[in-house]
Amino acid sequence: MTEVAHSTAAGGRPRLGYEDRSAALFLAPVMAVLMGVAVFPIFYSLYLSFFRIKLTRPNRTPFVWFENYTDLLSDSLFWTSVMRTVTFSVVSVVAIAVIALLVSLLLNQDFRGRRVLSTILLVPWAIPYVANALMWKWIYDSGYGALNGVLYQMDFIDKYMIWLGDQDKTIFLIANAFVWKEVPLATILLLVSLKSIPSDLYQAARVDGATVWQRFVHVTLPAMKPGFMLVMIYETMMAIRHFDLFFILTEGGPGDASHVLSWEIYVETFRNLSFGSGAAMSYVLALVTFGLSYTFIRTLGRRI
Repeated sequence: MTEVAHSTAAGGRPRLGYEDRSAALFLAPVMAVLMGVAVFPIFYSLYLSFFRIKLTRPNRTPFVWFENYTDLLSDSLFWTSVMRTVTFSVVSVVAIAVIALLVSLLLNQDFRGRRVLSTILLVPWAIPYVANALMWKWIYDSGYGALNGVLYQMDFIDKYMIWLGDQDKTIFLIANAFVWKEVPLATILLLVSLKSIPSDLYQAARVDGATVWQRFVHVTLPAMKPGFMLVMIYETMMAIRHFDLFFILTEGGPGDASHVLSWEIYVETFRNLSFGSGAAMSYVLALVTFGLSYTFIRTLGRRI
């Protein structure tokens, strides 16, 4: 076995060998692209958030320090959008976790047609978000939607409903479309956790006289904590910053019933053309997402 010794410069620092220089040369284009499309926009948007930038007056861009952030904290519409984002995220993530747990427990059993059911489960996940939103827009349509047709045929309603026109139901209907799309991935993550549980634990629990419920509570759930942590972190991040369904299904309506934080960022930036306040709002959303992810990792990770 041969050892490759690096020559040492006069200052005592090791010089890069041929392989190291070649690796750096090949990685340079990739790093340049990452800097251009990922790192630079992050810092540039942070820079913009300290200016009062409005494209309707491009020659007036005063430096306002943290004024864009303080204006957000005193804006009632901003806090309303935050509360709607919290409602949407909590309802969606809880529903995804519960449904994914039930489906993963089902798929963990041996029964005829399990492979077919597993394949069908992947269909919602494979559909792009835009196509998913258009499909649910047709389902919720007040004139020819499938939801109205099914409920009317089953005598649950006596007339066709304008589902997305009801301010009390809109956020939950959008959450339903989001849950349908996200459940397959969450189910896969939880199913992997289920498959990793040693069968010896269940056999020992049966010997001790544990019932099915006791085995589920004391064996299955504790062993699934890593999967639950991944599901909670990923789905919370997706729910908080989700935009596609709100744009296609309601465009923030009816009224401001579906004005969540991501929609407010879009309106402020691309409709009001206020890039400074839009960037500030984006950083608030990013910090909230980071804070929640860190909290999940600290609390759930400590118990794994």
